Amino acid sequence: MNNKHFKWIIWLSAVGIVLASYLFSEYLAEDPLELCSINAWINCGPVTKGNLAEFYGIPVSLIGLIGYIIILFSALAKKKKLLLGMATFGMLFCLRLTILEIFVEKIICPVCVLCQTIMLVVFILSVRLNIKNNKAV
Repeated sequence: MNNKHFKWIIWLSAVGIVLASYLFSEYLAEDPLELCSINAWINCGPVTKGNLAEFYGIPVSLIGLIGYIIILFSALAKKKKLLLGMATFGMLFCLRLTILEIFVEKIICPVCVLCQTIMLVVFILSVRLNIKNNKAV
């Protein structure tokens, strides 16, 4: 069962890397593609170029990208505690971003929703891995 959890986390983190890379490329681009800008309510603009684009001067998308890369490597190395720590950080970071998107900017970023869903599943799987780890000790 542990290997199945790790395989899922590896695949999910790879998808997260692709999504975060897209958001980061939109942040860096002078003329972004804006593939996820559907209308005034559903768009990624505030996360890639607007008020939510940076956290203490660091691009939010870069933080997500680095987080997913660390999660990928911790799953490949089967470092359960590092995985749980990064997934917990990711969940809290995603929760903060979701609250700001909905209640401050009044938008929904479709790519962010996918990232947040992935992070929720990774978090649940990492908790399960660590619970099983503690029972075996």
